[in-house]
Amino acid sequence: MKTKPLISIITPAYNEEYIIYKNLNTIYLYMDSLNNLYDFELIVVNDGSSDKTGELSEQFAKEHPKTRVIHHPVNLNLGNALRTGFKYANGSITVVLDLDLSYDIAHIKRLLDTIIATQADIVLASPYMPGGKVTAVPFLRKLLSKWANRFLRLAAQEKFHTYTCMVRAYKTEFLKSINLKTKDYEINPEILYKAMILRGRIVEIPAHLDWTKQIEQKGKRSSGIKLFKSFLSSIMSGFIYRPYIYFLGIGAILLLISLYIIVWIFINTFIIMPQLTIIPEFYEDRFTYAVAEVFRGRPYSFFVGGFTFIAAIQFLSLGFIALQNKRYFEELFNISTSILKGRQKPIDQVR
Repeated sequence: MKTKPLISIITPAYNEEYIIYKNLNTIYLYMDSLNNLYDFELIVVNDGSSDKTGELSEQFAKEHPKTRVIHHPVNLNLGNALRTGFKYANGSITVVLDLDLSYDIAHIKRLLDTIIATQADIVLASPYMPGGKVTAVPFLRKLLSKWANRFLRLAAQEKFHTYTCMVRAYKTEFLKSINLKTKDYEINPEILYKAMILRGRIVEIPAHLDWTKQIEQKGKRSSGIKLFKSFLSSIMSGFIYRPYIYFLGIGAILLLISLYIIVWIFINTFIIMPQLTIIPEFYEDRFTYAVAEVFRGRPYSFFVGGFTFIAAIQFLSLGFIALQNKRYFEELFNISTSILKGRQKPIDQVR
């Protein structure tokens, strides 16, 4: 008989007492409806909640045998919550879901169907790709999220529409081979970056991000993402994709400014040379006198041009060093991942 694959559903929870029991029940019933295709385990990571989230999730687990609850004694942030969930996942496929169900639970089957059909290592649920949709998300949050993902798309070598989304499906064996370090929102871009280094197959599917329920629950839930912190984290995550473009970009701009000023100085020098009242015998002396005249008229041009040229060289040098360091890091990461895979126990293949 063909064995059903085990699916690990991971959902982090922080101060979600208002919705946790109802939404966990929704997820559980949905996975039960797929029992002809999959077996499953539901892993809830209570990230140091100060309300009744832990108590209610334990109550739910007692009534639903396929549920496990893992508690952090204090709030350790999203990255650590996900890493804890990944550690305890036993399924051949791991699906991460927002507990607020801003992505409808039907996305679970779409993610599973795609990861099995395409043999991808990661499948992303993307509301920003063609076919995706965003509903009722506040304007500022939507704007910052969209532009953060566009910036990451620009910085990354592989082009996707969403880098910050948490709703994804992973081959668990591949996921556990990635050595993750970040502690907060940066973990989602970090996973993609390291998956790219390992030449993992990443697939994106359109998704619907719907905040209708979140708007209705405003003031009733104490949880929530800190908007600007999340945005800044996303921008800084672009640094891990291509750190050298920051330095090379700034260096190139400064170099263009300095070259413009230097060319202006030379042009004016050659214009002034025929107009000198004192004509030295040697050409080099005439040139020196002309430069002195230009300096007397525009001394700040020499200072600005010289400063920007030196700064440009410095930034360009840092860019090339960052590029070299990035390549060293990727080689070392590949080697360390190969060693880690060799030490891990085999995990059942996806059927």
